[in-house]
Amino acid sequence: MTMEAGLVEQRRDGVVVVEHHHVSKVRCANKLIKKKKFNRRIQRSLPPEVPVVLQELFLSCRDVFKGPGDVPAPRDVQRLCRILDNMKPEDVGLSSELQFFSPKDVVKGTPIVTHTTIYKCNNFSLCLFFLPATAVIPLHNHPEMTVFSKLLLGTMHIKSYDWVDPDNLNDSTLSSQRRLARLKADSDFTAPCSTSVLYPTTGGNIHEFTAITTCAVLDVLGPPYSKDDGRDCSYYKEFPLSSISNGEKEGESYGWLEEIEMPENSHMDEIEYLGPQINDH
Repeated sequence: MTMEAGLVEQRRDGVVVVEHHHVSKVRCANKLIKKKKFNRRIQRSLPPEVPVVLQELFLSCRDVFKGPGDVPAPRDVQRLCRILDNMKPEDVGLSSELQFFSPKDVVKGTPIVTHTTIYKCNNFSLCLFFLPATAVIPLHNHPEMTVFSKLLLGTMHIKSYDWVDPDNLNDSTLSSQRRLARLKADSDFTAPCSTSVLYPTTGGNIHEFTAITTCAVLDVLGPPYSKDDGRDCSYYKEFPLSSISNGEKEGESYGWLEEIEMPENSHMDEIEYLGPQINDH
């Protein structure tokens, strides 16, 4: 598959240089997405072997995620959180000293999110997301999925919701209507911080990321998105709700969410993962 732009790696003075420019072929991991060119350069050392913690994460995910319809048991959630909480940027070949995370020039126009896939199978996937400052991953859901998010670098604002009536998720008559959702999170997070977990109907399954500074996020999705299996990503627009009477608990906030077409700012660049490689044998 050809790409208009991508990250290309070259070795200069013993350092691996990764930069965006035109290339003929780059392996893509998941689906076709909009491509835009970055005038950026990333330098990093290429680790000779997979870090122990990354391999441990892979092996644990392979053990924990059983496939569609399965939600990890609490002890397994704690197991994965413990591993992710101990992960550092260097475990996936990143560093706060990279030029991407300390840009000298202000990005003109809408900043573009870049993502790459470390590993993917039918049961789970490990993905990295790179967000320049002010970049946004719009409000979206994770149908029938359990997702672990570990902020590796930067400061990010996370806003998330859960449906008040999750039992009606499969009601096609509601797809174009505004539905009531309970606000789960609306806060800033700065790395290093604890891993966040969302579930099919709880934990903030519908969330939005806004980068306050340049950020890197490691996501573990179980199972991954799959349109063929009914796990396509849906996007939402939120509408304020002044008050709610029945069943409202003190301190809780709500909003109306309406499903919309994919927003223009949801397009991402997808690049080949060039960090430590997992041993899946």
